[in-house]
Amino acid sequence: MCTYETATLPISGAGKGRDGWFPLTDATVYFDHPVAAPQSHTLNVDFRNPGLGAAARVAVELDPAAARALAENILAMLDAAPPALLEESLA
Repeated sequence: MCTYETATLPISGAGKGRDGWFPLTDATVYFDHPVAAPQSHTLNVDFRNPGLGAAARVAVELDPAAARALAENILAMLDAAPPALLEESLA
């Protein structure tokens, strides 16, 4: 069963694809059937730059436990970073 729940958000960063590094402009997050992961459903994240064509995409398929652990660790690392470095990165 698919939820059809999808979140798309603008992002700023870089991803590495088959042709090297490229700027990222958006991410799409959804829970659905994976293409390559062995689970029946995964949390899928596509990091993309549609302006650069279909090859400017990094896809990730995570089992639910791994996705939750990754999200928690991302928040923990942001909380542990010195505020001045976070502010500097936004400039």
